[in-house]
Amino acid sequence: MLEALPEFTSKLEVLLAAGFFGYLAGSIPFGILISKFLGLGDLRKVGSGNIGATNVLRTGNKFAAFLTLLLDFLKGVCTVLIIKHFFAQDAVQLSAFCALVGHCFPIWLRFRGGKGVATFLGVAIALSFILGVICCLVWLLVALIRRMSSLASLVSSLSAPIAAIFLGQPNASGLLSVLTVIVFFRHQQNISRIIKGVEPKIGTTE
Repeated sequence: MLEALPEFTSKLEVLLAAGFFGYLAGSIPFGILISKFLGLGDLRKVGSGNIGATNVLRTGNKFAAFLTLLLDFLKGVCTVLIIKHFFAQDAVQLSAFCALVGHCFPIWLRFRGGKGVATFLGVAIALSFILGVICCLVWLLVALIRRMSSLASLVSSLSAPIAAIFLGQPNASGLLSVLTVIVFFRHQQNISRIIKGVEPKIGTTE
């Protein structure tokens, strides 16, 4: 387990700055901002009330859903790449963790954010391009077969730490295992509906 953790070499102030930056970047509610800008109303009053791309799609605006997906994805990518450019691996992993936490629990929305999948995939692909591609392909494959965004998200996130181990990236596996737990926590209701066989398909309302 210890080898799955990065060596902590950065100064405390560096780690705090990396974590703060990651949280602020992750907490930008692009779904709500895009919906308001395009006149789609308050996203929190649409469908499931979630602020992610899947719920934006329930407004009927595919372009808005695509923009939300892209920008939530880029939150994860940019956070990791920016911190990676300036600081060590411990700061990178902390910023990645905080970016997902920021998306799922943004202070601006009383800690009621998204479910973190797009940001999770962005973090994964920024940590390792091959790893991120694998996760995205797993998501796409499950979504095409089962037509359930939530199931695709759960399987994709679960595949990430496993793929990291096979790719010889124990540090990434440790971080992604923690992030997967957060994704599963945010999908508790979806998991319950999947088990009951009543989880809505992609493009339908909850």
